[in-house]
Amino acid sequence: METSRTFRPTPVTARDKLLEAAVKLVRAQGFAGTSVDQLCAEAGVTKGAFFHHFASKEALGVAAADYWSSSTSSFFDSAPYHAHPDPLDRVLGYIDFRLSLLDGGPEQFSCVAGTMVQEAFLSSPAIRAACDASISGNATKVQADIDEAMELHGVSGVSSKSLSLHIQAVLQGSFVLAKAKGGPEIARENVAHLKRYFEMLFRQGGTRKQ
Repeated sequence: METSRTFRPTPVTARDKLLEAAVKLVRAQGFAGTSVDQLCAEAGVTKGAFFHHFASKEALGVAAADYWSSSTSSFFDSAPYHAHPDPLDRVLGYIDFRLSLLDGGPEQFSCVAGTMVQEAFLSSPAIRAACDASISGNATKVQADIDEAMELHGVSGVSSKSLSLHIQAVLQGSFVLAKAKGGPEIARENVAHLKRYFEMLFRQGGTRKQ
C-alpha cells in the first residue's frame, strides 16, 4: 500500500525552503497559527530572506497553494492508476490511490489548500482564489476520466464536473473529520464509501463493458 510520504524534491533555495516549511506548519497548526518567525525557523533562513521572496505572509500563503498544486500534480500524474485502459478503472484507481495515502496523523496527509481556505476564505481573497485553483485543478484532472467513463458505460443525468468536485468534497471533509477524530480511520471509511458510490452509480447507469 502507498503510504503518505514526501513527494516533493528536497528544497535547495531559501524560497523553496520557506514553501516547504509552510506545507509542514500549515498542515500541523494552520495558516493563522503559523508566524513568519516560525516559518523562518523551520526553513532555517533569516527574516530578511523571507521578505526578499515574499512581500507578506499572505503572499507566502498564495505561493504555498501554488507550490502545493504543482508538486501534487506531478505526483498524481505519475501514479499507476493511469495505466488502466478502462476509464472507470482509472477513476476507481484514483480513489484507491487517495485512500492509500491516508496514513499517519492528519498533518501528514491533509491538504494544504483545504486547510488554508477554511481559515482565509473571507480574510484573504487572494489565498481563497489560489486554494480554489488548487482544489479545482485536482478535480479537473480526474474529470476527464469520469467523462470517458460516463460515455463508455452509459451513465447520464449527472455532470462529470459535479462528480469530480464531489470527490474533492469527500476528501476535504474527510481531512476535517480526521483532524476532529485524531486519526485517519474515519477518513478511510469515508473514501471507501465514496468508491462504493461510484461503483453503484455506474452499475445503475449502464452495463459495464468487459
